[in-house]
Amino acid sequence: MFEFDINAKNGLARAAVFHTPHGFLNTPVFAPVGTQATVKSVTPAQLSELGASLVLSNTYHLYLRPGDELIAKLGGLHEFMSWPHPILTDSGGYQVFSLSKTRKIDSEGVTFKSHIDGSTHRFTPEKSIQIQENLGADIIMAFDECADPNDPVYIRTAMQRTHVWAERSLNAHTRQDQALFGIVQGGVDLELRVESADFISSLPFPGVAIGGLSVGETKDDMLKVLDTINSHLPVNKPRYLMGVGTPEDLINGIARGIDIFDCVLPTRLARHHSAFSKHGRLNMMNATFASDTRPLDDDCQCYTCLTFTRAYIRHLVAAKEMLAGTLLSIHNLHTLVELVKEIREMIFNGVFEENIPKLLDIWKYNANKAISE
Repeated sequence: MFEFDINAKNGLARAAVFHTPHGFLNTPVFAPVGTQATVKSVTPAQLSELGASLVLSNTYHLYLRPGDELIAKLGGLHEFMSWPHPILTDSGGYQVFSLSKTRKIDSEGVTFKSHIDGSTHRFTPEKSIQIQENLGADIIMAFDECADPNDPVYIRTAMQRTHVWAERSLNAHTRQDQALFGIVQGGVDLELRVESADFISSLPFPGVAIGGLSVGETKDDMLKVLDTINSHLPVNKPRYLMGVGTPEDLINGIARGIDIFDCVLPTRLARHHSAFSKHGRLNMMNATFASDTRPLDDDCQCYTCLTFTRAYIRHLVAAKEMLAGTLLSIHNLHTLVELVKEIREMIFNGVFEENIPKLLDIWKYNANKAISE
């Protein structure tokens, strides 16, 4: 059911097909984040139209509201959110561990307080898997501990706990129609990362995720980790880099053998009135765009760019109209979805490696370089 067929390679980059109960995924693939069973500002139909094939939802948030048992009674996430294509859920670990002032970790699991009403809850590997089985996603995650990358002493403890919890997650997993991925941890300590990659790869997971990156470390440190662990990961299984998704990150990740990405960045930028373009990030609050009749990006074929001008979108932003967030989200998501599709074609044609410098030159500073015209 979860076969991973590699169809082409170019350097370390792979073009493959990952089969799931709700359809196949052409990889590399970028997954929009639908934390609470919705990608912010965008309907499922719009997601399909812009080319998305995989959506991520969040175990922690859906457990608290509306509840995983209710979602199970209503047919699971696919039915609940009217998304017929593959879904991935994280374990809830990152969200729990980010609640540093309201949670307590022990060898068995984590006790934490809800950010909604302050009520007390308990997550263990077994509980996380039970919740994810109720949610019914195609790809689910082992429960792990994402440690502060600036605490080198604690990182080893968290990694070792992650390994124990990975085995417990496997033992708790009962649904054969869900692919359970293990998660490699270890911060930016390269020796720990190799140790973790070797351990997780030795377990019978159908895929491997790389967690604990893009959480405050430098880009160079992230790339060193990916370079170091590449040869320690299974060649015949999909690799998922969690929570990473600037255009630069996608290019660099694919070049290092990563197959699956997710990130909140496209919709978060849209909520802050920003758009990707091949000339830098556009701040649509800027008055320069008030009479600009060009699309957001001349080369983009998304609904937003084919239909509306910068002037109109700037008007929506200035007027605080909800449609602004929708149109900007459609464009930003389409940009990343199309970028990985373009790279996939380059891999098939054997030209991705030679085009990496050109792609990075176009996209490297897009997430943090704002331009006004």
